[in-house]
Amino acid sequence: MTGRAGRYPTRTGLRGETPAERAFRLRVEPLAGDALRLTLWQQPPSADGRRPARRRLATLEGTPLLVALDQVLDLLRAEGYRGLEGGTRPSSGAGLAAKGNASELPLSETAGVRLGLLFLALRPLRRVERMERVAAGVRSMTDEEAYYWFSKCAARDTGRRARRALRILVAGE
Repeated sequence: MTGRAGRYPTRTGLRGETPAERAFRLRVEPLAGDALRLTLWQQPPSADGRRPARRRLATLEGTPLLVALDQVLDLLRAEGYRGLEGGTRPSSGAGLAAKGNASELPLSETAGVRLGLLFLALRPLRRVERMERVAAGVRSMTDEEAYYWFSKCAARDTGRRARRALRILVAGE
């Protein structure tokens, strides 16, 4: 299989996914009652073909997840999933959140970046109105802006300051 109009070869993995399509995984864990916990994992591609260790980017549950749920579901639908409860991705046939079982959903790089940015920005917030403004700001970003802010916010050394700057920029505080 070749990419970019047949000029550059691309490696494919399981289910015909390229490394960029497998770079992110969303783990959906059912909790007590109807509650869910979503954890986003990133597995950066390696040049030597070995699988590097996965990195947990962020976990979202409770009120921040409820605020972001529409945006999360929209991104999952764009990826071909029907929803968080029992829907499937046509190409994989894997269930999303079976009763009492956690599941992992492979995501494209663009969807993973957007979810990562959303999760990282919402996680520490407590006020619902501020969460809504931040979620709306992340939703309105272009792909280029989302990639830029994700690279800043996911950095291990300066990520905390970048996340604060992002929240101030999009929430106006």
